[in-house]
Amino acid sequence: MALLAGERLTAARVNRLQPKPYIAAATSALSVANSTYADIPGCSITLTTETDNATYVASAVFDASVTTTSTTILMVGRMQIDSVTDSGIAVYGMDTADRACIKMMWQGTITSAGSHTFKLQGALTNTLASGGTFLQDDTKLQVNIYEVV
Repeated sequence: MALLAGERLTAARVNRLQPKPYIAAATSALSVANSTYADIPGCSITLTTETDNATYVASAVFDASVTTTSTTILMVGRMQIDSVTDSGIAVYGMDTADRACIKMMWQGTITSAGSHTFKLQGALTNTLASGGTFLQDDTKLQVNIYEVV
């Protein structure tokens, strides 16, 4: 909705002009041993949008570590919004005793106003592998919300 000439500008509409940043950091490590995705503890943000069609830009850093004896496994991270997986995954091929920070970005539109939950999940792609961990140290999720005026 645009501001029309002669229209009164309210404080609520002005507040929507600024982006709203949110950040969450892992509160404990997530040990993964198979290809089943699991929530990364603490990497969840619940926020409220005031208008329909708010847009978001989200980024995540997955601090991944393996201590496995497998030759190569893929550490995989993804983001869900209201329990729906967003397109795009963070992937990194790791060898024995490897550690890396894997970055991913997403953007999109939240079609309805109200409460929404963004969360990170992690998994391994090799079901025979074990010893993969998304560490608490640097695993973080950041979401910026841009409301429609």
